[in-house]
Amino acid sequence: MNAEAQMNEQKEKQQLPYDGSAVLIDALHQQGVEVIFGYPGGAVLPIYDALYKNPIRHVLTRHEQGAIHAAEGYARVSGKVGVVIGTSGPGATNLVTGITDAMMDSIPLVVFTGQVSSTVIGTDAFQEADIIGITQPITKHNYQVQSVEDMPRIIKEAFHIASTGRPGPVVVDVPKNVANEVFETPESLDVEVNLPGYQPTTEPNFKQIEKAVHLLSEAKKPLLLGGAGILHAGGADLFVQFAEKYDIPVVTTLLGLGTIPGNHPQFLGMAGMHGYYTANMAINDCDLLVNIGARFDDRLTGDLAKFAPNAKVVHIDIDPAELGKNIPTEVPIVADAKKALEALLSKQLTMQDTSRWNEKLKQMSKDYPLWYETDDEFILPQEALEAVHDITEGEAIVTTDVGQHQMWTAQYYGLNNPDSWVTSGGLGTMGFGFPAAIGAQIAKPDRTVVSIVGDAGFQMTAQELSLLQEFRYPVKVIILNNGALGMVRQWQEEFYDERYSESLIQVQPDFVKLGEAYNIPAYRVDTHEEMREVFEKTLTNDEPVLIDVRVKQMENVYPMVAPGAGLNEMIGVKRQ
Repeated sequence: MNAEAQMNEQKEKQQLPYDGSAVLIDALHQQGVEVIFGYPGGAVLPIYDALYKNPIRHVLTRHEQGAIHAAEGYARVSGKVGVVIGTSGPGATNLVTGITDAMMDSIPLVVFTGQVSSTVIGTDAFQEADIIGITQPITKHNYQVQSVEDMPRIIKEAFHIASTGRPGPVVVDVPKNVANEVFETPESLDVEVNLPGYQPTTEPNFKQIEKAVHLLSEAKKPLLLGGAGILHAGGADLFVQFAEKYDIPVVTTLLGLGTIPGNHPQFLGMAGMHGYYTANMAINDCDLLVNIGARFDDRLTGDLAKFAPNAKVVHIDIDPAELGKNIPTEVPIVADAKKALEALLSKQLTMQDTSRWNEKLKQMSKDYPLWYETDDEFILPQEALEAVHDITEGEAIVTTDVGQHQMWTAQYYGLNNPDSWVTSGGLGTMGFGFPAAIGAQIAKPDRTVVSIVGDAGFQMTAQELSLLQEFRYPVKVIILNNGALGMVRQWQEEFYDERYSESLIQVQPDFVKLGEAYNIPAYRVDTHEEMREVFEKTLTNDEPVLIDVRVKQMENVYPMVAPGAGLNEMIGVKRQ
């Protein structure tokens, strides 16, 4: 563009009315937003027009579900708020799964949805959906903008609410006429957040900290449980420091993986339904359980009546609603996990002699490790994940969908770093892992990002391969292909007398040809030798890749705590 054309364009911009869409984009700039994930449509065309005139990087996914999962991945590894735009009606409703996923796993998002004009809301206008009513139970808060004058305040509040206290998604619904409405007071764009009814507690109560310290000083079998709240608070280093200072063994939840390095000598592994034997038995046998940043969900606890039967419980959580909700709690502490750890570390604490407890757990880990039986004919998923870990040296950012491959990855890919594990925990969303990997790669362009997915879940969002083609994001997609809905099939084997109702997939696409259709290097591996060769060739370069790893169909995830059982009643445990 020549100088005269640039001057004319600038004059044209200066003459344009400053409307609600321009306010929205300027407010996003003010919040430091660097990337937006979205998909345009009629009701958000004014917003996209403003985005064209005042750019922020926009990632056009091929489906709204891809957009919101990518925003989740971005938010999870960057620590920033993920931003999404979708149009009214089907655009907004396609975001509902991702909004729920973010709510369950405490991911900070601000989701802008287009809406029909205010004058026709309630008339079943074209592409009208009551997204406020739909999302009220699955958001931290939601807004429908009634006037352009409210836009600056609402956006600032939305980012504040999404990112403070227990993080979560906030929906901002923008009627099209409000997006076009002229903003008469641009000087009022910079507003102060004033939410007297929303004042999350972040500093721990010193008396409760003293009580926790007292219980720690009395405990002979203490145990730390690390949850995702530690990661959200940026407290992983302090968590490791606290565990090391007092030589306390550590277990984590699924979402708490990364709070302590996977090879740390005090780490006993993930606890819960598919947790390590030693981790679950440590919870069963401990006399004090200090839970930092985890919410005692059913996949962790098993039968509540049998959970930590010998332990007093200290529970630190930013969300007061979680304290005492599922597990009786001796010392509840409402606080930011990092600030609570700082307070605990500042205290003088004399521990009991816990050497016998630690020695018992270390011996148990040796006697009851994770196990699998090798197979000369088939690649086992566990072997594949050990190979991925070996080649990436545990330094990759790893994303997954939900199911068997998720549990094997949690068990066999030992993470070295915090904020490197991106998975769908509370909602268990198929189709999550691949778009989340794209968001993670955008957030951390210099890191290796590996997306471990199943053949079924991958097909739910495989269209996002377009982004790898367009931008050459070097995401490594590894399909653990067992030709089945793996976890469904395992449950049918265990609890439904091997009646495999609709869990074995008879027809699949040729994933190599699918990758090639998007101009992405793609490989199918059927043997151990092929797998190692392809992994070594592709996992450490700067190119995207799609690898179809054919694994044993009837392999199961063990150990396992059956529904209704206690953590000490695991099946599939072997002594070495």
